Amino acid sequence: MRGRLRPSALAGLLLLAAAPLAAETAPAVVSPPQPVPAAPGSSVEAVDPSLSPECRVPGSKLYTLAKLSAVKVALKQKRPISGLSIGSSSAGMGAAATYPVRLETALERSLPDVDIEVDSRGLSGEITSGAGERLRSIVAETEPDLVVWQVGTNDALARVDLDAFGEALDDTVKWIKSHHIDIVLIDPLFTQSLAEDAYYNDMVAKVREIASREAVPLVHRYEAMRYLSTSGGRYETHMLGPQFRLSDLGFRCMAEHVTRAITLSLLKSDPAATGTAGTAPQGALPPGKATSSGN
Repeated sequence: MRGRLRPSALAGLLLLAAAPLAAETAPAVVSPPQPVPAAPGSSVEAVDPSLSPECRVPGSKLYTLAKLSAVKVALKQKRPISGLSIGSSSAGMGAAATYPVRLETALERSLPDVDIEVDSRGLSGEITSGAGERLRSIVAETEPDLVVWQVGTNDALARVDLDAFGEALDDTVKWIKSHHIDIVLIDPLFTQSLAEDAYYNDMVAKVREIASREAVPLVHRYEAMRYLSTSGGRYETHMLGPQFRLSDLGFRCMAEHVTRAITLSLLKSDPAATGTAGTAPQGALPPGKATSSGN
């Protein structure tokens, strides 16, 4: 949000016990509470208590973490952080219009006293190849520190060739990183009607493959939404509607989930760190490859 960056922004880092960093070189990040352990002998993973009750998902189903160098530099320089949100959920239609605002607000809560501005440049129905071309001019115009890209869903609906999609996404991620800009990917959204669709699952897996190869944070929207939609059955009507549109609750949860992944990535010092200390988190493997996107 627009405002004045106060000097206390980099006063120190509130550390996570599992990921210590040097306070004099790290940004000030609110250390979120740790998940409450599951009952002794239980195989059920505890949900993340830092999220709103209706948005709580186990960390292994929510994110894969990686280093965010550009955002850390901005924090150390005590200057505002510029974010760019793309993907059709950032297109400003219906409930989606609130998502960039919610993301901006959630990030400022996690980074106290830091001015954060999230510019939304999503286009409804845009596929990855078109977004990649458009991103180059947007980046030149806005000079962001961070790009948050919801990718894969429109490509899946358009039945874009999987290899062509992967090549376009990989090329754009590399281009963004080459300009010293951080990027967070969000994989396709979950819908019960396509839960068993092999092509759709392959699209989700492709996003995760590229995020892992390029060492960028990934928000597992597919797994998070599947978890919420099947947790007691009470979230399906709130979060998953016709034509793949999320309700207000769904966008609020997504803003919280993205913020959580960014916050924990900032607290990671190992560039290869992931949700479970360097390996693909349990429950976050590609659908159909483990337990069983986007725009």
